[in-house]
Order: sequence, then structure tokens, then C-alpha cells
Amino acid sequence: MIQLTNTGNRAGAVRLALAGAALMLLTGCATPQAEQPLQGEAAAPDPLNPQLRAAGTAVYQASCAACHDGGLGHAPNRSALALLSPEDILQSLTSGVMQEQGSTLSTEEKMAVAQVVANRPLGNVQTANDVLMCSGEAARFDWSAPPVFQGWGLDAGNAHFIDTQTAGLGRKDVARLRLKWAFAFPGAIDARSQPALAGGSIFVGGANGTFYALDEDTGCARWSFEAASGVRTGAVVSSWEAGDDQATPLVYFGDNTGNLYAVEAATGTPVWQRRADAHPQTLLTGTPALHGDTLYVPVSSGEEGPAALPTYECCTFRGSLLAVNSRTGEDRWRQYMVDEPVPQGENSEGTIRRGPSGVAIWSAPLIDAERGLVYVATGDNYSQPATDLSDAIVAMDMTSGTIRWSSQVTQGDSWNVACWAGASGPNCPEDAGPDFDFGSAPVIAEGSDGKTYLLAGQKSGIAYAFDPDTGEQLWQNQVGRGGELGGIHFGIAAGNGRLYVPVSDLENGAVYDEPGRPGLYAIDIASGDLLWSAPAPNPCGDKQFCQPAYSSAITVTPELVVAGNTDGHLRILDTRSGALLWDMDTDIPFLTVNGTMGHGGSMSGGTAPIVRNGTIIVNSGYAFLGKLPGNVLLVFEAE
Repeated sequence: MIQLTNTGNRAGAVRLALAGAALMLLTGCATPQAEQPLQGEAAAPDPLNPQLRAAGTAVYQASCAACHDGGLGHAPNRSALALLSPEDILQSLTSGVMQEQGSTLSTEEKMAVAQVVANRPLGNVQTANDVLMCSGEAARFDWSAPPVFQGWGLDAGNAHFIDTQTAGLGRKDVARLRLKWAFAFPGAIDARSQPALAGGSIFVGGANGTFYALDEDTGCARWSFEAASGVRTGAVVSSWEAGDDQATPLVYFGDNTGNLYAVEAATGTPVWQRRADAHPQTLLTGTPALHGDTLYVPVSSGEEGPAALPTYECCTFRGSLLAVNSRTGEDRWRQYMVDEPVPQGENSEGTIRRGPSGVAIWSAPLIDAERGLVYVATGDNYSQPATDLSDAIVAMDMTSGTIRWSSQVTQGDSWNVACWAGASGPNCPEDAGPDFDFGSAPVIAEGSDGKTYLLAGQKSGIAYAFDPDTGEQLWQNQVGRGGELGGIHFGIAAGNGRLYVPVSDLENGAVYDEPGRPGLYAIDIASGDLLWSAPAPNPCGDKQFCQPAYSSAITVTPELVVAGNTDGHLRILDTRSGALLWDMDTDIPFLTVNGTMGHGGSMSGGTAPIVRNGTIIVNSGYAFLGKLPGNVLLVFEAE
């Protein structure tokens, strides 16, 4: 028997932000050769004994290397995983987002591969969660400062638009931007939780499973809260009357394993916690939306990943919008996007196929109080049969969840990771779709004609406008090529009669009929006409895991488009022309307020830059989908 170091459960549970990535065993993934030392290079002492090294390497090569080393892109690369502790990796394989894949391994195999990937033994956990705690005035919650923005979308229309007075930053100011402070999320390889501002605090979650209230001025931590897994969504803070120190505002957020939390904003004291759905692959990606005392929770999953395993019964998850009492967490209503799955025969390996499934909601809902509606944008089906609410905009009654109307833009889109980059594993649906989810939240904005439009952006690369009353499609404009990693990925923005569209179009090994068109695009809301385009620069050279693509959500002011790129650059463009005004490469080391070194990386996911009082607050780091890992929250100010 192989002798392995023992470990117990670690406080905070899952510490791995793999966001549904799988140890995918796809047919045709080439297993790379083991890395060899350079000739004449002195070998560093091996921290692991030879027996354990051999055992863990064998497991990695047999079950993991094809996808984590083989350029598959849908799983974090091995160099990113090596930034985690072996405890993090083991916990993910046993009870976290990779537990389905870990179920094929024995306990000893999981322990061995965790130590080999991290390149250090279990039982060596450092105080990774130590951060600089506030004292004195910096530790005090400011009751005179209710939430600055209206949830994830920043304004009532979900448009990520910030007026000039609130932003405090214009064209003439951007040249004076300098780093004010940086905060490192300890033990993390992603930074994807969009911050919320209230009470003089920045509320933000870490992929290390810790949620923080940071002092807005200095970055020290007023309090922290240990979630059950990596915090995945943005934060939402309930409002209060300025100066009312008897109020009990709550902050809401969700994690990688489908848990939803409410904690006191002033203290971090937990108020309630619940599962958003009983399905074991549930996760929360889109930030909940708060209206009155109802919290609207978009429910997503990571089931597309384990569907790559031929022995997995694909698929059973059902996307939904859940409405809960914001003070208690109790159900008000739930509207599923797909019916109960039933057996649909067997795959080529003899495993039962199930369906319909999928139609996850992985962006923030949009509340339209004037019409009494809540809108969501939906993803694809995971298995056949395809259904009518996939790849659609769906409008529901705010009080009951009854569907008022839906508008589907892509039919027959059944897809999972068994189909990745043109593969056709046993669970890949026959006549698989193009994977054209809506990952970008819907937006309501006014056109130059004074009319109100419901706007959306799809992974097909197409931007749409709909009538918010009926769902009638008014126009569409294909600005990107589209694909499994693009075109319009995590968030559009709108203001002053214009829609601003970030296009990803990342390459993932699939063959397309045309090249990608990553960049930023401005569209007239009233007509759908293109006003300007700004192709993404390519500073990557031969840098590994670097591609130029605007994948993350963006923010606009009347003068500025503020957008992070997967190449690690934060860029500011002129709203009038798309001209580049400012460019900062964040894929560098940062000395952080924690007293440790952090590192930036790709900017992706549903986190957009926040602009307020002459500062820009932005996350940097995203190891998922073959991007650059990182773990910092950065605050820039105009000196």
C-alpha cells in the first residue's frame, strides 16, 4: 500500500475556483510527455518522496493531463493549479466542483495527485487567509453612505452606466490614473466577484472561499466571512436611510457549489444560508437582483463538464429563476426553464441518456418594476431534446414567476463539454448545437428616438434589441464571429443612446469559417447601426495562455468605456470614437495591502470595473478556460 500524508477537513471547505471545469476524458486529447529538466540545470530537491511522486504522476497522466496540459482550454492549465495548496485540490476532488471526476479515483489516488499537482505535501497549510485587518476609523461602518449602485447592473436598467458626477472621471483625467492599492485573495487563481460599494466598504468575494468587507480608502479588511466554497457571484447590498445606525442592511452572494448567503453588511454576521437548488452540480454564476424584500436568484450549474465522462448520465440539471424572501431566504416562487428530464435511451458506452436538461441562467436578472417584469437571458440545453426556452430572453411576472413572453433566437442548441472544439464524445448530443448561450445580462435603455429597448448580447456574436412589452425582435447586429468562447460573453453596457458591446471570440481549437473579431463595438440603440469599432490590440507575443479578447463585463460613463481584457490589460476608450485613452497591463506582480505579493491576470467573468469618485476598482485574474490566473483586486485613482 502506498503511504500518503493524511489530512483533515479544512475550515472554509472548498478553496478552488474551477467554476465547473472538469478532469475531462475526451477522446482524442493527446497526453503530453512529462516535463524534462534542461541539460546542465541543477534539479531542486523534490519535496515529495519518490513513491508518492510516481503514484500521483501516474494518476495525473492517466486522468488529468489530456485536458489540463493538452490545450483543451475548458479546464485550468496545470501551472494555474500549481498555485493552489494540495488541500484545495483534494477538497475539490472530494466535495467540490470536481467531485464527479474525483469519484472515479480512490482516496489514495486523489491525495497523491493533489500533492503532485501542488508540488508539496499535504499538512503544510500556511496562514493563507491572513489579511490586514482594519483598526480605528478604518474599521467603522459608515451609516451615512447607503449603496452607491443598484445591484450588479449599477443602474436601474442593468446597463453598467455611471453618470459623470458619480464617476468623477473624464477624458482629461485618465492620464493621471495611478495604482492606489491592491488586495490579494489568498490561495486563489481567479478574481471574478464584482464588488459592491456601501458604508465606505468594498464588498467582494474571493475564489478562496472568503467574503470580505474592505475599507474603501485603504483596502484593510473590516471583517471576513468563510463561505462553503469559492465565491462566484458579485455582491448585492440592501439599502437603508442615510444616517440610520439602527438599520440592518444585508449583503447577498453565491458560491461555486450552489449556496446562497445573506450576512449583515456592517459586521459580517451570518443571517441565513441555503442551497439554491438540490442538484449536486448547482452553482451560482449570475449575481442575484434585489427589489424590495425579494431576492431574484439565477440558478446555473457545472453539469456540462462531467457530461464529458462517458459514464455520466447526461443530463439532469434544470435552470431556474428562484425568488426568495430577502430577510429569511424562504422560497416565494421558482420558475424552471425546462421540464423534468426523463430517460432518452443510451449513449455508445451504454450509459443512460437523460433530457431535456440545461437552460441555465448564468447572468444577472433585470428588474423592470414599471412593467412588473423580471427578465433573464438563458443558456443552451445540455442534452436532447432541445427546448423552447434555451438561448432566449424570458420575461416573468415579478410576483408569481409566470412567464409573460419569451423570445428564442437560436433553436436546437443542445451542447456539453463532450462536444468541445468539435469533439464528439459519447454524451455529445446528436446534431449538437453551436453552444450559443446568453451569458450577458439583458439591459433596458433608451434610444435616441426616446423609445425604450430591451437589449441583449449572445455568444453567437450577435447583439439584439427587443420590445420589452412583447418580446418582438426589433433588430440584430452581428459584430463578432461567435463561438464556444465568444462572441458576446459576460456583459454589455448602454448609455446616451448607444449600446457598447465587448466581443471575445477566443480561439479554442475549433475550426471556424472566419477569423474572430475580438474588440469593442458601439451600436446606435434606435437603429441597430454600427457607430464605431475598436479591434482588440494583441500584446501577447509568445506569452502562454494569453489571447486578446474582451470577455468580461464592461462599464461606461458619458465619456469613457472601461473594459478589461483576457490579455490582462485594463483599457479605457473614448465613447465618441473608440479611441484608446489609457492602457494598463495588470498581468504583473503587485505588493498588496496584505503585506504579500499578488499577481494579476486575465479579466473575465461577470465582473465589470467600478468607477466612482475618480477611482477605478477592478478584479484581475481568471484561470478558467485557458486564461491567465491571478488573484488581485486593484484600485486606481486619478492623482
